[in-house]
Amino acid sequence: MIRALWRALLAAALLCGIGLLPWLSRTDPALTVLKARSAERDPTPEVLAAVRDELGLDAGPLKLLGEWFGGLARGDAGRSWISGSEVTPSVVHALGVSVLLMAAALVVAAATAAAVCARTLWLGAHRRLDDRRGGGSLAAMLAALPEFLTASVLAVVVGVHLGWLPALGWYGPQWMVLPALALGLPAGALLGRMLDDLLPGAFAEPWALAAAARGIPGRATARQAVRRCIPGLLPNLGLFVVGLTGGAVTVEQIFDIPGLGRTTLQAAIAQDLPVLQAGTLALVLLAAVTGALARLAARLLIGPALRDGALHSLHRPKPPVPRRTPLLYGTLLLAVVALGLTRDPLALDTGARLRSPSWAHPLGTDALGRDLLARIGHGAFTTLALAVTISAAALLAGLLLGLLPRFSGPLVDTVNAIPPVLAGLLVAGVAGSGAATPALAVAAVAWVPLAAHTTALLEQERATTHITATKGLGADNTYLLRRELLPAVLPPVARHALLRLPGVALALTALGFLGLGAQPPDPEWGLLLAENQPYAERAPWAVLAPATALALLGALAVTAAGGVRWPRSPFADGARQPKPAVAATVGETG
Repeated sequence: MIRALWRALLAAALLCGIGLLPWLSRTDPALTVLKARSAERDPTPEVLAAVRDELGLDAGPLKLLGEWFGGLARGDAGRSWISGSEVTPSVVHALGVSVLLMAAALVVAAATAAAVCARTLWLGAHRRLDDRRGGGSLAAMLAALPEFLTASVLAVVVGVHLGWLPALGWYGPQWMVLPALALGLPAGALLGRMLDDLLPGAFAEPWALAAAARGIPGRATARQAVRRCIPGLLPNLGLFVVGLTGGAVTVEQIFDIPGLGRTTLQAAIAQDLPVLQAGTLALVLLAAVTGALARLAARLLIGPALRDGALHSLHRPKPPVPRRTPLLYGTLLLAVVALGLTRDPLALDTGARLRSPSWAHPLGTDALGRDLLARIGHGAFTTLALAVTISAAALLAGLLLGLLPRFSGPLVDTVNAIPPVLAGLLVAGVAGSGAATPALAVAAVAWVPLAAHTTALLEQERATTHITATKGLGADNTYLLRRELLPAVLPPVARHALLRLPGVALALTALGFLGLGAQPPDPEWGLLLAENQPYAERAPWAVLAPATALALLGALAVTAAGGVRWPRSPFADGARQPKPAVAATVGETG
């Protein structure tokens, strides 16, 4: 009951914040609505007064909020301030489109995740996991590619040049393929890496060893290993469901899809509050239902072992394995940045516009003749410093809030329902536009998947047999948290944070593209992608250069994540030193 009340209060606070958006941003909603209705019409005082009178703006935001909530209780979400049509049918239609697109994207994501994990599953089924080496570079690069770039390439190459599939509109199953690929490939690569991180622990559990000893086919063992690992991923899968439904703004814009993400973005820009509030409410309800189903499915998959404390840990710490791959990617990225720093990122040469790579310009030039290598090198500090700082803060917040699931569970579902673009607009409304706005907006939502991951792993880790045994020896909660739970949970969550580092960088760039952060001529990487995207067909190197830098960042993050381990393994022989209370209990029982 308390959890449901807390969830309702959070949702109401979010909807109230949206309802106050024009007043928080100190803009005239009548002027914004007039421009959205007719950009050519002069905003004379008489015209603005008529708009205010029509919408009831003079009554103030609190009365407008009260009227909207009162109508919502009767099933009426009001009328659009722009078109005058009823909000509920349009939002329901947009939600249906986005849910259908999300379902297709999840199919693509599942196939991608299966491909990413295929090698580990094969090695585990044949009891050859000792031959497993660091990999996943291709998956890391795929996960690091921005959705709008993937969508643009698919639309231009597959849709326009090759003509295999339609590139614009939403008229049938064929129109669903390209946007589903653009959304599902990065999401599947990330989910696949997370599953690949859990599988070795599942194959090392006693049931898997017993299955191998009894001659059970490896394929059956592999299926059960996936089933064992899925509960730890279900909360994040639920977050992906909501994110792919409301957060697919750029993909819906590129492919001209009338989905909920595009609808809420247009409503936010035009300050069409009834549509924006109804769309956000739909996402909040979807997040609540998805989160509840994910938790229920996790309990059903694990079964009574979760209740009886009969699980085995999937995260037994191991010493880090030395790898050369992260060093290779790090060296390449550092070399690009270092070479770029020796050049002028603002030097214009209109006679060298969109030049292909050459000795003079190793990565080519942009539409103004500026050297792309120089702009990537100088933009690295803006992009990487903010991304690393926000990722570190998100990791800390995710761990702390993940340790308090009763408090953070409803908060996770509510915050996850806010598309990053809407979060940026809300932050800009409160704090104003500026260089810090994207950082604040991304930091406000970046902790959510890490908190969900922490809670899911912690729930399973508390149900393991070694925790039950340690409790029986007299260990208190502080000892369990410091010596047992954190060593098992922190490394996989830290690896997850590294996997999301490129995504944080991309979220920053997307907000900058909307005018809420870095502005031209700043050489921030996402801004480079946005500036050069219109020339992708004529000068593909102008887009490939910053995209490759982001892909290198993703490959570096994911390969380095494999080396994240607890500094001292409490499971190693002789490593665990029981505290005095535990030792005394052992002595008494002996």
